[in-house]
Amino acid sequence: MSTDTVHDDTRSEEGAAGSMSSLVISHESDRVFARIERPETRNAIDRALAAELQDLCASLEADPRVLVISGSTSSQRAVFASGADISELRDRTRDDALAGINSSVFDRIARLPMPVVAAVDGYALGGGAELAMAADFRIATPRARFGNPETGLGIMAAAGATWRLADLVGPAVAREMLLAGRILDATEALATGLVSEIHEPDDLINAASRLVDRIVTQDPLAVRITKLVLRLPRSAHPAVDDLAQALLFESPAKYELMSAFLDRRGGTP
Repeated sequence: MSTDTVHDDTRSEEGAAGSMSSLVISHESDRVFARIERPETRNAIDRALAAELQDLCASLEADPRVLVISGSTSSQRAVFASGADISELRDRTRDDALAGINSSVFDRIARLPMPVVAAVDGYALGGGAELAMAADFRIATPRARFGNPETGLGIMAAAGATWRLADLVGPAVAREMLLAGRILDATEALATGLVSEIHEPDDLINAASRLVDRIVTQDPLAVRITKLVLRLPRSAHPAVDDLAQALLFESPAKYELMSAFLDRRGGTP
């Protein structure tokens, strides 16, 4: 496994860029691990981190692999992402909001060809919670906390929570989180469906790898097309399902995998 850093292409000195990077990226043949490393700001999401996430998305669009996103952790402090960088957010203007600095990159993460796993240890608040919501899977530790406290700061959760959260936890809990500042602990997040698994901190990344192991045993094209179809509105079904299945029916992998299945069963279904 090799470890690199994603950095702004406008920085010319590789060493300097690496030392300033907010992401630590580990590449494997079928998966990529991205760890947010801004401990001095509790992994707050600023413009630079958003730009690095955009660069990461570009690489995964060109070379599709499963992505695992996590935050920096220690035995004393664990933070997935504490939200937007308030010192920067305070000075953003209407034009900044219309540019969708966070919403555009989170939507791009959600639309990546292969699945995304958010491994959440500690706080995932505001934009950090919305980043986790953009993933296809969320797994967590017992000390994970999810919340969208934006209205307490005079703004709203505008990077996906107002429409993703209700689909994940139901409209009643979503309203409590968005309008009344409710924070879900790990047990509540599991009960509401916001996360699918809880693991101890020292096993979290290994658990994410085990989940990725299950994903990559599936046919990659079938996974990609299924993920795409899952994102489409109800009005697109069932026509889109028939079209997608027609494409997969002509895939060589379909014949190979089904033939292997029948061979294992002695030629019987």
